[in-house]
Amino acid sequence: MDDSPGAPQDEPPRDRLPHDDAWFSALFDAHSRALYSYFVRRLPDGGRTSDAEDLAAEVLATAWRRRDDVPDGAELPWMYRTAGYVLANHRRKMRALPVAVVPDEPDDVDPATFAAADDAVRQVLSQLSPRDRRILLLVAWDGLSGDDLAQVLGVSRGGADAALSRARARLRDAWDAHEQAVDA
Repeated sequence: MDDSPGAPQDEPPRDRLPHDDAWFSALFDAHSRALYSYFVRRLPDGGRTSDAEDLAAEVLATAWRRRDDVPDGAELPWMYRTAGYVLANHRRKMRALPVAVVPDEPDDVDPATFAAADDAVRQVLSQLSPRDRRILLLVAWDGLSGDDLAQVLGVSRGGADAALSRARARLRDAWDAHEQAVDA
C-alpha cells in the first residue's frame, strides 16, 4: 500500500463498478422478478403473494445494505444464496397449522393427470436430501448455470458440477424405485 502524501486511501478497486443508486435500480429491474418467483415456488402451497414479495424485498434490502459484498457479474447467484438464508429464517418463524384449520381438500386445482404427476414428483423429491433438492431446483426452476450454481453453493465450478451430477443420479435412483413400487 502506498502511504506517500497524496496517495488515495481506501479507494475501491478501479475495475469495480460503483454500487450506487443507479446500480441498485438496475439490479432491482434485472432480478426482482426472479427473486419473487424463487419464493413463490418454495413457499408452502405457493405462499401468499405478500409473503413472496416481502421475502424478495428482504433479499433486495440485504443487497443494498451489503452492496459492497455483492460481486459484479454474479449478482443473481449472490442473491439466490441470500434468498436461501432468508427462506430458512422464514420457515423457522412459521407456526404449525392447527388441524381444525387444515382444509378437507387440497388447494391444487390442476387436472387429475397433472395432480398425479405433481404428486409423484413431490414424493420422489421428498426422498432426496435437502441439499440435493436445492441443487436440482436451482438448476431446473431457476435456470442457474454451472458457474452460478457454484456461487450459490459456495464451491468451485467442478464441485458444483459434481454435486449436480450426484443429485441427478440420486433423483434417477429415487424415481426408478418409485416407478417399481407403483408397478408392483
